[in-house]
Amino acid sequence: MYKHPLMFKYSAVALGYGMVATLAVIYIGLIAVVVSYAALTVEYSQSVRNDEAAVAQLEARYLATVSKITKTDYASAGYAKPVAKTFVATQSATALR
Repeated sequence: MYKHPLMFKYSAVALGYGMVATLAVIYIGLIAVVVSYAALTVEYSQSVRNDEAAVAQLEARYLATVSKITKTDYASAGYAKPVAKTFVATQSATALR
């Protein structure tokens, strides 16, 4: 039997099955990418919530400390007001000035 040089070696049905299988693998891969992206997004949002809670706790502690310092009566603690204020000239601490 004569075979034309442009004839395909495989049938159209076999090529169709091959394309369907390839597209199915690509589709499953894309679903895996989307699911992993969603998992990372949820994990990131949870870490942001945890960080916000830690900052809120530190901020509450800071505000409580500032409130305690502000309400302190320094005269009863033994401190006295300064007699005079003097300013001392010094060199800059950085090398840029």
